[in-house]
Amino acid sequence: MSTCPWPIEELLPHARPMILLDEVVGRVDGRFVSALTVREGAPFVAAGRGAPAHVAVEWMAQACGVQVGVEARESGGAVRLGLLLGTRDFRASVAWFAVGERLEVSVAPVFRDETMGSFDCVVTRTGTGEELAKAQLTVYQPEDTAALLASQGVQVQGVQGTR
Repeated sequence: MSTCPWPIEELLPHARPMILLDEVVGRVDGRFVSALTVREGAPFVAAGRGAPAHVAVEWMAQACGVQVGVEARESGGAVRLGLLLGTRDFRASVAWFAVGERLEVSVAPVFRDETMGSFDCVVTRTGTGEELAKAQLTVYQPEDTAALLASQGVQVQGVQGTR
């Protein structure tokens, strides 16, 4: 497995606490692997219950963002905002992820071009490799984020286009 030279904060256009992944584990066989530990007090974690299974979709989306962010950094480009367009065939074998549980989120591209992508995503329990959730995500990365947001009547300070 090849390691990643950048911390996750340099690969996603988010800020903590909304970066839900802890780290990039690395790249293996065309898959990017990120990891997290479910923690009490973290966004979307219910006291005494953990994280509901559907939160795995956001972990997967952020893991897709990590891959795209690494590729942008490797080519000398900027990390850009991405949008989740759809989730296909989401399945989870658990209703909740327990507090303290260490998870790996791996993503592999099915289709990619400059702005669109589709990724096969899997959440596994670290150590055992037990598959806990999976889905195929479709994501979009606009060429000019500021123009896209403005076309929807959204004005955000600090968001810049990339043209």
